[in-house]
Amino acid sequence: MNGSSFHLEKGSLRLLAAALEKLDEGFAFLPPSGESPATVQEIENVLNEVAERLHDNFPYFHPLYAGQMLKPPHPVARLAYALALWINPNNHALDGGRASSAMEKEAVAQIAGMFGWPKHLGHLTSGGTMANLEALWVAGELRPGAKVVASEQAHYTHRRVSGVLKLPFESIPCDRAGRMDVDALRRRLEQGGVGTVVATIGTTAMGAVDPLPPLLDLRERYGFRLHADAAYGGYFGLVDSLREESRQTYDRMSEVDSIVIDPHKHGLQPYGCGCVLFRDPAVGRFYKHDSPYTYFTSQELHLGELSLECSRPGAGAVALWATQKLLPLVKGGEFAGMLTATRAAALALYERLCADRRFIAASPPELDIVVWAPRAGRVSEASELARRIFAEAALRNLHLALAELPARFFDLAAAGVERDRETITCLRSVLMKPEHREWLDRIWVILDAAARAAFAEHTTKSV
Repeated sequence: MNGSSFHLEKGSLRLLAAALEKLDEGFAFLPPSGESPATVQEIENVLNEVAERLHDNFPYFHPLYAGQMLKPPHPVARLAYALALWINPNNHALDGGRASSAMEKEAVAQIAGMFGWPKHLGHLTSGGTMANLEALWVAGELRPGAKVVASEQAHYTHRRVSGVLKLPFESIPCDRAGRMDVDALRRRLEQGGVGTVVATIGTTAMGAVDPLPPLLDLRERYGFRLHADAAYGGYFGLVDSLREESRQTYDRMSEVDSIVIDPHKHGLQPYGCGCVLFRDPAVGRFYKHDSPYTYFTSQELHLGELSLECSRPGAGAVALWATQKLLPLVKGGEFAGMLTATRAAALALYERLCADRRFIAASPPELDIVVWAPRAGRVSEASELARRIFAEAALRNLHLALAELPARFFDLAAAGVERDRETITCLRSVLMKPEHREWLDRIWVILDAAARAAFAEHTTKSV
């Protein structure tokens, strides 16, 4: 991105043209295959119309978008993805994507290495939902009919996927920080019937990290399978500035049975790019199949032999490989520094919110997500104010998000807020762009103006 203007980055397009020439050299021996059935003018007309239609979007690429989990892919990921599309490989079988399949295996091995797994089974998926489905499918094969449990703040996909797999599912209460309540889990385990516990490493609402060390202790006693849904927070193990409890969780990630991580979140990839990893490669036996119409024409391991998905975009693997080649997954590296910056931005916003009596902040951010609410006489009033601030901020081109969370996540008594509802509509910012740290002053100016307007309107209506 252009650091001064943050207009859409276009300078790298010349690199794509040069790389395409290099790619074409590898197939120079082939006879011409014909021209496009459409004219250049026809294609240009359609592309211009597409560009016009895409104006109807929020500016997800800009630092003033601080709402949902949307992060622009790195330029090298965009370029590598586009370059691969000229071939359009399919990473189901080596016949459909020889080079891209090799790149996928290398890229996935690097992610597994980040978690301390030199030996593993894993592959890319279309996203976290499919990756979690595969992890729970394997868990169900190992413990047929046993219950899956996850925290009440875990992603809703676990309940939905468990239903698809015909596995019983149950939610476990959370503490006030949005993390799984270990005592509540222990009481549930004592009742029996639990086959899999899902630890969320970065909840989508608050970025909360379930405490892994005590969960590992419980696994020793109760023998369940432990799956880590690190779709959002998986990469933060590279950050040195985590609080101690979070650090202890990441330091023991290598001990879980399976991990899901989404490179299309913090891994700087285009949608959709998820990844599922298994500590024990022997679970690959559940994927084996014998189909008369597969095109496995070599004796090497094909990715389609260890994936529930069949056709998968090789371009996604190429983009991930290129990004990790440029930005290795190592502590102290440039990529780790980007994550450190996003967490620093979240902590800085949290401190400003705590110092401003107009707001009540939830727990300090463990990663880079901040949740807060306007201070009002009652929870219902605070919820209405949050919606007004959200709208006022959008009018000023600052895009936040709204979340409906348990009111007990906030210290309402200390803030003098009456709990007339059990949930509160609050404001939420995902500060997942490294640039958010430098833009925080500007973000705060806009948030302040939006809050002033919302509180003034609230006061007028209350009179």
